[in-house]
Amino acid sequence: MDLYKWSAKFVALVGSDLVADAFSLAREVRALDMEAAPYDLSALGYEPVRVETPEGRAEYVRRQREFSDRGAPLRATLLEALAAALDRIDHGPSPYRLASEMTP
Repeated sequence: MDLYKWSAKFVALVGSDLVADAFSLAREVRALDMEAAPYDLSALGYEPVRVETPEGRAEYVRRQREFSDRGAPLRATLLEALAAALDRIDHGPSPYRLASEMTP
């Protein structure tokens, strides 16, 4: 969810493809959270993950690890895009320089 939140906040710097990919992953993570909730959502297409059993807990952990692995390239892309933006801010031409201070 945090990948989606931060990529959405910085969409102008990171691009809409990253935001869409992060949203897709966040949606799947949220679906797992609902499947692990103590409510029966099977009528809505969410089969329960019974975290109260050892098998259910193992499935939940396995799927969370898969989400983390799938999120790793998205995290790297987000960090690279933000680092590049900061680099442009730190080293790019300042919009506050006087014209006489600019070199040709």
